[in-house]
Amino acid sequence: MAQIPNLDNAPLNLTSLREQSQKELINILKNIRGKKCLVIDQKFSGSLSVIIQTSLLKEHGVELRHLSAEPIQTDAAKVVYLVRSQLNLMKFISSHVNNDISRGLQREYYVYFVPRRAVSCEKILEEEKVHHLLTIGEYPLYIVPLDEDVLSFELDLAYKECQVDGDTSSLWHIAKAIHKLEFSFGVIPNVRAKGKASVSVAEILNRMQAEEPVNSRDMVVPEINTLILIDREVDMVTPMCSQLTYEGLLDEFLGINNGSVELDASIMGLQQEGKKVKVPLNSSDKLFKEIRDLNFEVVVQILRQKATSMKQDYTEMSTTTQTVSELKDFVKKLNSLPEMTRHINLAQYLSTFTSKPSFLAQLDMEHTMVEAQSYDMRELLHSYGFEHVGTLNNLEKAGLLKKQESKSNWPTVKRALQLVVDDTDTANPSDISYVFSGYAPLSIRLVQHAVRSGWRPIEEILKLLPGPHSDKKRGRFSSSPSLDTLQGASASMDKVADGRRSLVLVVFVGGVTFAEIAALRYLCSQEAMAYDLIIGTTNIVSGHTLTESFVEKLG
Repeated sequence: MAQIPNLDNAPLNLTSLREQSQKELINILKNIRGKKCLVIDQKFSGSLSVIIQTSLLKEHGVELRHLSAEPIQTDAAKVVYLVRSQLNLMKFISSHVNNDISRGLQREYYVYFVPRRAVSCEKILEEEKVHHLLTIGEYPLYIVPLDEDVLSFELDLAYKECQVDGDTSSLWHIAKAIHKLEFSFGVIPNVRAKGKASVSVAEILNRMQAEEPVNSRDMVVPEINTLILIDREVDMVTPMCSQLTYEGLLDEFLGINNGSVELDASIMGLQQEGKKVKVPLNSSDKLFKEIRDLNFEVVVQILRQKATSMKQDYTEMSTTTQTVSELKDFVKKLNSLPEMTRHINLAQYLSTFTSKPSFLAQLDMEHTMVEAQSYDMRELLHSYGFEHVGTLNNLEKAGLLKKQESKSNWPTVKRALQLVVDDTDTANPSDISYVFSGYAPLSIRLVQHAVRSGWRPIEEILKLLPGPHSDKKRGRFSSSPSLDTLQGASASMDKVADGRRSLVLVVFVGGVTFAEIAALRYLCSQEAMAYDLIIGTTNIVSGHTLTESFVEKLG
């Protein structure tokens, strides 16, 4: 199965967006004639794998390598570095060039920064005395479609940089990514933002439109009706809860990177001792699309039913005479066998974690804390040791740790937004709370209110949450109905020209979890819902990866 996701059913023409990114990269490679070695930094190679097939790169005389401290082994006379603007990567490039010089090798070097060049990086190349030997350019990849309704801006460190380091350059990148979307799909007329970083992104987006306006053709209605921006800081409770959807648990225990997991071949039933295999996870896999957002308990039941049904069909095939039509149906079912085997193996492996008493105890503790009951927490330094003082300092700066000096707002917020839902039916959910078996993610409740009745009715609750909020109309279509007014308007106003539902882009500044994505897809699937939703995010996070980004290694 292709790792590149199928985008045919996307609510926007994301295929053209991806094709544009492919074309830009191919043009870079075409302009460097002859055999060349393309050196990609490890993290970026994952982003690239969902944009373009490796075989397509090789067609243009490309040898692929990963960037590391080790010298590049190639007989190509041209070396092309495709790297993110990170200081440590500049040291690797400099050492490669200096190593070649010391060995008397003559090569042409090209450095393409993704998505744009940075003065700080070029300064290091100058200090290392290699800048004059490099041809420098940019590969403006601001948006990576991870799936038909999920766009990543590939800014893994955005939250830490903004909250801890005071570096807000990622906010410009987010605004630039949204502005690029506007060049393809029109100026978004309604923009709502909650949180300091999100309000900043909204302001930068307005400045970009003033400086580099999108000239919408006459009478072309924008394809995206509303943009909702939410800071991760506004809701730090949700990512710290254990995700209970199938895709969420896969990320919690196996770590999904750019739409795939890497694990031992033996887990997938392959007789290849010690070998790792990459398992793609996107909506091109029909079974995965069906079960990814369901509560894991339900997924296990569905897989069991499907396996039993196939076994019965096989028994009938071998014991009775079948018509050609029945044979055809059976063969069709057999075609889905590889997908079923894949997910039975993955579910079986996940069950080894979810059945552990320690995991069940963790869920119990999380529910107790979310319900705002008291839980005995000992002194953190006493519990974890003084070597973690740097990490704890970062967590405090990021708002993850707070000294409680006054009464918590949580019980008020929890009550007003109905965050804890008793007797949640995970098999037949009637609310988004099924993704955490009883807890409705705060972030998605805010989106729910925004698309149902606007934020005005919950203004006082918004004030209790971190950061300011804003609500702006912009562009030629700023007089078009916003979410608030559409609710009371006729159903026809919820549709764009060709009869589709209006589209809302929900952007998470600082990351989103797969459980939150599942909750948004659940909202989308409801008949009463007047909008399609598409998700934009700096990156995909879990409690583990989010906390890990703040860890300071002393010494």
